[in-house]
Amino acid sequence: MTSEQEQLARLESLISRNQERFCETGRALKEIRDNRLYKLALFDTFEAYARARWDISRAHAYRLIKYCEVIRNLSPIGDLLPANESQIRHLAQLKPIEQRRIWKDFLASGIELTAQNIKRFMNSRGIKKTNPPDLSDRITEDYMAAVKTMLEQVRLARQDNWQSTSRQAALLWNRVVREKILSKEAGDG
Repeated sequence: MTSEQEQLARLESLISRNQERFCETGRALKEIRDNRLYKLALFDTFEAYARARWDISRAHAYRLIKYCEVIRNLSPIGDLLPANESQIRHLAQLKPIEQRRIWKDFLASGIELTAQNIKRFMNSRGIKKTNPPDLSDRITEDYMAAVKTMLEQVRLARQDNWQSTSRQAALLWNRVVREKILSKEAGDG
């Protein structure tokens, strides 16, 4: 067994034992995603891995990763940290500097640590979320099929060492697609 396979086995064991421990699960998922360890389990994408191996959606996997990042951001402030996903959910919508400020103020207030109290505290301070809602799961099957077809073509071109389709041309079309997606004009294409 290679060291990467051992790493994948160790991290999967951690996730299996700690489904309720969201931060450790998020940390393990982040490492699997960032190091592309899901490929060792024969998955092409992290999203497919999360769905098949852990029966969690892409959005939930990324939320767990985000929640872990928030915990890491808050940990220098004190010993008391959010204990579950519902307690951290509202803080995760803020920028890191705002998370720390609000958490420090919340702890200083002496209010009981509950998800509802955190939400009320933030509302009383007029805190607005900075991140838009995650709608990444909202995608049509036709669009997903088109993306998969495009990715397959990129994979084939890479295998061919960019002989039939140049890397430069692929990057150009990637930019064109990106510009179309970011364009505010709905009817410009």
